[in-house]
Amino acid sequence: MTPFDDTPVEVAPRLLGALLTHRGVTVRLTEVEAYGGADDPGSHSYRGRTRRNTVMFGPAGHLYVYFTYGMHYCANVVVGPDGTPGAVLLRAGEVTDGLDLARSRRPGAPGRDLARGPARLCRALDLDLAVNGAPVNGEELSLVLPETPVVNVARGPRVGLRAAPERPWRFWLDGEPSVSSYRPAAPPRRRRTSI
Repeated sequence: MTPFDDTPVEVAPRLLGALLTHRGVTVRLTEVEAYGGADDPGSHSYRGRTRRNTVMFGPAGHLYVYFTYGMHYCANVVVGPDGTPGAVLLRAGEVTDGLDLARSRRPGAPGRDLARGPARLCRALDLDLAVNGAPVNGEELSLVLPETPVVNVARGPRVGLRAAPERPWRFWLDGEPSVSSYRPAAPPRRRRTSI
């Protein structure tokens, strides 16, 4: 049994305070979101396995990285039993090592914003599709969980989702400045009809 074998909602708060290291930068995770499988319309795996989401189906303890909006990468830790899709989106963190390198990857960003938000976190750590499916216990990529669970955990709805927005599956370290701001999903645009 690994620390990643439970459900996404159980694993997500355990990742807070964990140290994620890749290519010379270490980030202490301060915000995450849980995503389930067939019972979670907000998840990439809601409609089943595809070429894009196949990593979500296991094994646990690997990164699921995807490209979004034609410009950003987002990273998740795969969790749950093998064959059952689940992941925890890494939403934000504080750079604790490799600060100059992180700044070179995010020029002009203030310290608290270096890894504030999932795309910025990936940029600071230099995570992209090359590490999709990589184990999080490798030499170049490592995730070290805190020895004792953090206690100042807050929870609320996930950011920017239209599907299942009410689920309180976003977890963060309360009072941490690197946590991203909550934004609900923008309402769908109405089409103009001509008469």
